[in-house]
Amino acid sequence: MRQKLKIPESALVALLQSKDRKVMSILYDQYSAALYGVVLRVIKNEVIAQDVMQEAFLKIWNYGDKYTADKGTLFTWILNVARNTAIDKLRSKEFNAINKADEISTFVSGIELNNSVEQNIDAIGLTDVVNTLKPEYKNLVNLLYYQGFTQEEASKELDIPLGTVKTRIKSAINQLRNLVS
Repeated sequence: MRQKLKIPESALVALLQSKDRKVMSILYDQYSAALYGVVLRVIKNEVIAQDVMQEAFLKIWNYGDKYTADKGTLFTWILNVARNTAIDKLRSKEFNAINKADEISTFVSGIELNNSVEQNIDAIGLTDVVNTLKPEYKNLVNLLYYQGFTQEEASKELDIPLGTVKTRIKSAINQLRNLVS
């Protein structure tokens, strides 16, 4: 069994920004399970989720030199790259065409994979941390980060003003930062 290296975040950032190819293997080993869980939760199609993961890691490689610590931790930035890539795919015309043609098998696949998605997210303890939030914050995090809703869509779904959504998600993110710090 291959032992995972524990490398300080500052060293990972330096390797990523200097375009050292070793860093991609390290990032994949450390974060791929968590990222895949989030991507799969948004996409709900294993094959497409794998493609999205590849796109996300390509974006991480291409834009890694633009990462700065004021954007959050490296993991948070990588997670957002993967989640945003999944959301972009979800909203694409290509995805909608595939989704219409393959609706039934995607539904069945989503049901079968539901347990593994939960395990991937639980592997980093993300679900436990989110569950400690107030219910209104937890609902927003689930809609925005796990289901790929925009803030506007979440506002309509929850029947609350857009400003309230923005305030609550900002508060939720601050609470999550405090919990994991």
